[in-house]
Amino acid sequence: MRRKLEELDLIDDFLMNGIANNEKVKEKFFKKLLSVLLEQDIGKVTVTAQKMIPAIDTDYRGVRLDVEVSEIKNKNGIERVANVYDIEPHLRNDTDFPKSNRFRQAKIDSKYMKTGNNEFQNMPGLYVITITNFDIFREDYMLYTFKNSCEEVPDLKYEDGLKFIYFNTKGHKGGSKSIENLLRYIQNSTDNNVVDENTKELSGYVREVKSGEAFKEAFMTIGDHLDREREEGREEERKNTERERLRAEKERLRAEKEQKRAEKAEAEKEKAEAEKEKAEAEKKKAEAEIKALKEKLARLEAGMR
Repeated sequence: MRRKLEELDLIDDFLMNGIANNEKVKEKFFKKLLSVLLEQDIGKVTVTAQKMIPAIDTDYRGVRLDVEVSEIKNKNGIERVANVYDIEPHLRNDTDFPKSNRFRQAKIDSKYMKTGNNEFQNMPGLYVITITNFDIFREDYMLYTFKNSCEEVPDLKYEDGLKFIYFNTKGHKGGSKSIENLLRYIQNSTDNNVVDENTKELSGYVREVKSGEAFKEAFMTIGDHLDREREEGREEERKNTERERLRAEKERLRAEKEQKRAEKAEAEKEKAEAEKEKAEAEKKKAEAEIKALKEKLARLEAGMR
């Protein structure tokens, strides 16, 4: 069944890219989106939609970036790219995300170091941001942040400027209320999920983009593709849900087995303690009887003398 344009959610990369192509709202939208998700101030930005970074030759693969946001800062009177935010919404759990993002990161970094340039200190920070409507790591967190560190000295900082952040629109742990509200809105971009000032502002940009004639025409052209992609995403979501159900059932059975084992061990321990107490009581009783007999014998001997 063909979806209506109004039913598009931000988790659909078509809508996300439609916003990234809208000259009027794109910078304001992604500046607000990033400031809420990352809980940090975002400066002046430029936004590029679906940019292709080619391979070094035809035997190797390039990489397509859904949305690339560059944060510009002024240093010593010169404007430089301080941070790059690669934003990738995903509806399907169909890849090895950690290794895919490792490849993506390498391609992005290569753009900022030209031949002969040894000023690595000027490389921008890089945030590879993946947004999914499923939990890649199955820990029920709203976000998972990864950065390089030292195994031997965990508190030793390794400032390479690289972060991988995975946002799970259905997670419940690890994020603020503002992040939770925004993730719910990304998952289902309806008025019902406009619940604070941040989602209200972003919803205004979304409505403006959806009402644009160019976006409407593009949607009509690509509608069939989007329907297939969405249905595949739903099917993958159903599979993920079933996998989660089976995993939870397996975990429940394992917990019950462990509980029964623990209860049996506790019962055996109590039985052993009871038998020990009984044996000690019988021993004391026997000792008392022996003592009484000895005392009686002593009295008899004394009477005979």
